Amino acid sequence: MVFFPAQKSVLMICGDHMEEFEAKVAFQALEAFGLKVDAVCPGKKAGDYVHTSIFQPFVHRSFSETAGHKFTLNATFDEVEPTEYNGLLIPGGRAPEYLAGIQSVVELAKKYAQTGKPIASICHGSLILAAGDLLRGRTLTAYPSLKAVVIAAGAHWVPADSPGGYAIDGNLVSGVSYVANPKFISLFLETLGCKVSGADNKRILFLCGDFTEELELMVPFQALQALGCHVDAVCPDKKAGETCPTVIHEFHPGNQTYSGKTGYNFPLTETFEGLDSSSYDALVLPGGQAPEYLSVNEDVLTLVKGFTDARKPVGSTGHGQMILSFADALKGKKCTAHPSVKLNVVMAGGIWVEPSSLDTCYTDGNLVSGATWRGNAQFISQLMSVLGIQVSGTWDLDKTGDGVILL
Repeated sequence: MVFFPAQKSVLMICGDHMEEFEAKVAFQALEAFGLKVDAVCPGKKAGDYVHTSIFQPFVHRSFSETAGHKFTLNATFDEVEPTEYNGLLIPGGRAPEYLAGIQSVVELAKKYAQTGKPIASICHGSLILAAGDLLRGRTLTAYPSLKAVVIAAGAHWVPADSPGGYAIDGNLVSGVSYVANPKFISLFLETLGCKVSGADNKRILFLCGDFTEELELMVPFQALQALGCHVDAVCPDKKAGETCPTVIHEFHPGNQTYSGKTGYNFPLTETFEGLDSSSYDALVLPGGQAPEYLSVNEDVLTLVKGFTDARKPVGSTGHGQMILSFADALKGKKCTAHPSVKLNVVMAGGIWVEPSSLDTCYTDGNLVSGATWRGNAQFISQLMSVLGIQVSGTWDLDKTGDGVILL
């Protein structure tokens, strides 16, 4: 009889109006890297959802708040045993403000902390740790408004001078805001005993536009950064430092198609004009509404052909495949996409892969295609395979998994 080790697992404490990127990027990135992530919320069960929020920073003297995507829980709070997990993840937003006052949440965090295993807390997440008296003598950072609470809880405060700030103190990883996600997730991986290989010197380009789908852009963008890739984002007629508004697409009961609302403003890192595709190893085309106008931009098509003609890896999600259809890059290629893009794929000579669900992804050679943001974890994982990037150490050699092989 041969026993297999169990997959390393992370428990994520969720609540209504947690910050969208601090929850969704970490959740889908860690899954893409090979970890099992269970998301729970007190008073809710697996299959229920919590609301996320978008806190648009630095527009006014304080942030504004609007609704983000709904986040579906995959585990039931009352049924999890915290000590069985290898890591604890606490996103920020407004959720920790009320979660810190729920005794069962605080007791869960205290019980887990007794194991001495890794804890990752970002933004307002440290309120839960403070409520459990788990910060005494520790060093951490958080959203600036938490400074007084963190110090009163007996911790050493690391100044939150930048929204991308982070800190590590032994098994405790902390971050200021979602801007810190790449380093925050990377450090959490390290504390979990995971190691990344094959990402050094990899340069990835994201082609954006106004009203690109928010999660199809930000999740793979920050996940690839967390792996150590150099990742750039460009948009035609815009320069580095400018932004693109994103869009949030969701289905609502009774509606026959999805609805859209404005999401975060996404900062561009490079200027489109004069960009040379030969300086990048791969191209990613997120979906949303942007591909509808990007696909008729000749400069965009020239850039895309620079990658496809050189047979470099291309990843495309949702409506991003519209651009590939206009670039004559789908002939003979098996490809999935959002169902509404089927006609584009077929008319461009592609071989349509029917998405069995909205998390369907498919790889054909150097082309990785996904149906929607719901499949981000698979999409990132398959893109990693094409790029030759691996994450090792995602199995717990001290625990036995469910599956055995009888010899």
